[in-house]
Amino acid sequence: MMSTSQVGALSPGYGVYTASKAAVETMVRVLAKELKGSQITANCVAPGPVATEMFYAGKSDETVKMLASACPMGRIGEPKDVAEIVGFLAGDGGEWINGQVIRANGGFVV
Repeated sequence: MMSTSQVGALSPGYGVYTASKAAVETMVRVLAKELKGSQITANCVAPGPVATEMFYAGKSDETVKMLASACPMGRIGEPKDVAEIVGFLAGDGGEWINGQVIRANGGFVV
């Protein structure tokens, strides 16, 4: 099982969204224990800013540039940055990772 979360940023105007994602992060920890013995893992990938329609909605070019420059990697994440982590967790290499929240944000939220 995999989910995503963006709780780390704690941005004004995102109260309900942040609360729902905090619940997801907690549920992943509980599910990891509830699924004991099933060979099913439960993890959450928590991305920072990623170049998607949702990210760009309502943001000016200036805001996007400011956010990119605020990231230690100097850019906004790409969907592939997150997809590769999800792919690893879903594959054989991720079988020992369970009940974790993996922050994938280029250092944007540390």
